[in-house]
Amino acid sequence: MSPEPEVFNITKADTGLTQDQVGRQRRYLISMGLRTACFVGGVLTEGVVRWTLIFGAVALPYFAVVIANAGRERGNWFGSGDFVPLPNEAIEAKPTTSQ
Repeated sequence: MSPEPEVFNITKADTGLTQDQVGRQRRYLISMGLRTACFVGGVLTEGVVRWTLIFGAVALPYFAVVIANAGRERGNWFGSGDFVPLPNEAIEAKPTTSQ
């Protein structure tokens, strides 16, 4: 079976909703996996490491939700630059000259 051809993005359009949701789910599941590892590690270790891991297990859900919900508004889009508001002087009609 041959590999899929590489697809190039030549537009400023956002990624599709399905792709965006898949990426958000992936980020959330990775964060929750890390949280589970912190919890298990906190149960199995002792001392300062235990409390650090338990703190991580308690704090990670908040950050996981914030990171997962930072979906479509994220990105480096600063506008196309096509629309530039003109000053009022540019809108006024020029006087016509008769020849």
